[in-house]
Amino acid sequence: MLGQSERPTPDQIRRAPKVLLHDHLDGGLRPATVAELAAESGYDRLPATDPVELGRWFRDAADSGSLERYLETFSHTVGVMQTRPALVRVAAEAAEDLAADGVVYAEVRYAPELFQERGLGLDEIVEAVQEGFAEGERRAAAAGHRIMVRTLLCAMRQNARATEIAELAVRHRDAGVAGFDIAGPEAGFPPTRNLDAFEYLRRQNAHFTIHAGEAFGLPSIWEAIQHCGAERLGHGVRIVDDIKVGDDGAAELGRLAQYVRDTRMPLEMCPSSNVQTGAAESIEAHPISLLRRLRFRVTVNTDNRLMSGTSMSEEFEKLSEAFGYTLDDMQWFTLNAMKSAFLPFDERIVIIDDVIKPGYAALRSEHLFRTPGRA
Repeated sequence: MLGQSERPTPDQIRRAPKVLLHDHLDGGLRPATVAELAAESGYDRLPATDPVELGRWFRDAADSGSLERYLETFSHTVGVMQTRPALVRVAAEAAEDLAADGVVYAEVRYAPELFQERGLGLDEIVEAVQEGFAEGERRAAAAGHRIMVRTLLCAMRQNARATEIAELAVRHRDAGVAGFDIAGPEAGFPPTRNLDAFEYLRRQNAHFTIHAGEAFGLPSIWEAIQHCGAERLGHGVRIVDDIKVGDDGAAELGRLAQYVRDTRMPLEMCPSSNVQTGAAESIEAHPISLLRRLRFRVTVNTDNRLMSGTSMSEEFEKLSEAFGYTLDDMQWFTLNAMKSAFLPFDERIVIIDDVIKPGYAALRSEHLFRTPGRA
């Protein structure tokens, strides 16, 4: 029986239904698409035009241990996404790629304000991305994969457009936009700079998450929750700074960590990305293992698939190798994510009961039908 002690195969991990809450649209392009869009638009600043070399460059450049250096890589992806056809294409391919990797529900985020260099209006940008995701869902279904994609609109925390973007998210919430986020450098730009936006969202009964506790510590998390009212924490890795682990393995939670666990605050953790930006020393040293053991509401995410050279399956493979995680653990992370999605409750329950649980049950039962004499 495939139980608690047996790790899933890479093929089983790929086929397992997965839920993704933290994925950036401009961080997940196919390298070949970046090169082709650059050629079409006249963008001449790419460090390489060969897709293989370009993909390698993105991973190497992002693998610096610095969030600021990591964010620099986006100048190229954003640079080739300044037209409506480019946005439609990138969104459609994102949905296809995620579905092929076994993702059944995804919330993909992006900052509309970054795609206005060639005159696109904010509403035009949102409409183009939504068209792309709808097309990607159709293509995925034709290939035998089911996926539902919703979007989160980000405001860049170093700019002063948070309320404008929050209003944009509310304006399009019945057309596939599930919520709002703030992104960008944490140091020097606390979430409280955007209080007006968060107060507006609460008045509108709208959902929002906040990037916090990645490059900056506990104060960022505390402000995001207690001042801004975040429903989820983007990354939240530094919550581990409020947990003391004794020589005997016993953990003592500080008041903030206790509050986060007690309230079931979802943590949108992105292991590979966290290592790249210096939020964790390695996958093996990532706090996700401790937080899973302590039953925080941890979710597993990709962040930026291009920059990290990753996928949801690869993230789970790394975690399984590092911590011995099984299909049971994968299901636990996946249910955490689906419970935390910015999707109506009844729709979440359908995906949980009709897609996720049956999917994992089928994978766990495969040992019954193995060819005799074969592992």
